[in-house]
Amino acid sequence: MVSAPGDSVRRRNLSAVLELVHRGGAPSRAELTALTGLNRSTIGALVAELESLGLVTETDPASSNRVGRPSPRVEPASDVAVVSAHPEVDAITVAIVGLDARVHARVRRDVGAPPSPDEAARIIAELVEQLREQDDSRSRILGLGLAVPGLVRSGDGMVRWAPHLDWRDVPFPEVVREAVGLPTVAGNDATLGARAEWLFGAGRGVEELVYLNGGASGIGGGVVVRGHPLGGAHGYAGEFGQNRPGLQDAADRATPAGVLEDEVSRARLLATVGLDTADEPTLRDRLLSSSDPAVAAEVERQQRILAVALANAVNVFNPERVVLGGFLATLLEWESPALERLVEASSVATAFEGVEVRAAALGEDRLLIGAAELALAPLLDDPTSAGPA
Repeated sequence: MVSAPGDSVRRRNLSAVLELVHRGGAPSRAELTALTGLNRSTIGALVAELESLGLVTETDPASSNRVGRPSPRVEPASDVAVVSAHPEVDAITVAIVGLDARVHARVRRDVGAPPSPDEAARIIAELVEQLREQDDSRSRILGLGLAVPGLVRSGDGMVRWAPHLDWRDVPFPEVVREAVGLPTVAGNDATLGARAEWLFGAGRGVEELVYLNGGASGIGGGVVVRGHPLGGAHGYAGEFGQNRPGLQDAADRATPAGVLEDEVSRARLLATVGLDTADEPTLRDRLLSSSDPAVAAEVERQQRILAVALANAVNVFNPERVVLGGFLATLLEWESPALERLVEASSVATAFEGVEVRAAALGEDRLLIGAAELALAPLLDDPTSAGPA
């Protein structure tokens, strides 16, 4: 049955209001009225419908100096959530992420070798069950988002190539859906991290953004141009790690003809501090607390190469902000502002004017929140798809 035009308008308005609530800040009804351009009575009816669907709650208005009755604030319902999963070469992480874009619970399981798609799906299913058993709020789990370190086709989530996992042309969302029993979608992990940082983290409010992510499977990223994420024709944009790095000193090269992620490498940093594997905080702490000259030499070598790659991105995209996640954030933190100065020295002077280089604000949660955005997209597009609470 074809929906009536009024139904379509109502759904669009519901979507607009839920999106604003989801973005955070607990907007008041008055603020929603101003942001949407809708009248007060329409906003009241939309908020009431979202509340009946169990998607938002209204709270007591904050104190205000404004004349008149204070407007109630609208917050995401605390029990609406999705599952996020991030399969990597050394670990699989699964989390419950709420409609408030916060990680409510997470669990990580180390793996001895890169898992096959079936193995990864089995572990994800086990971790989802573990989180559900621990979930005191009994969240309404609406779907599952996968942050995959590889080229993921935007149309259907097919993993075309994940070189470090040794996956090629894997319909991974289908494999996980069969194992977990939830609607499942997938995207490139770094692209999803870029979206999360742009919406909720260090890139919030920025129209022109370059994001690079450093993880166990290498370096990827994302770009926002004029307030729109740059996806490419099929969703493969942002593969910064596969570019050939520029070296100002040939002695800095550690591989015969490696790409950027071969030279600027988490595995090399782990080796310098004597670790086989570690989560991001552990690696950061070991690096920053080390007094070993060999550690300093390797970090500074990677800084020099990363700086040229970032300068190239600055020259091409002229962003307002560059955001670095994962171990790249540690390279930024090391002897700060050493990396920023190296980037500036390698950039076209006018292109670098006003550019800020920042660490990802969402820390370890950035990829999980990005995957959650993917899983929440159907709900945010049509809040009525949730059904009655």
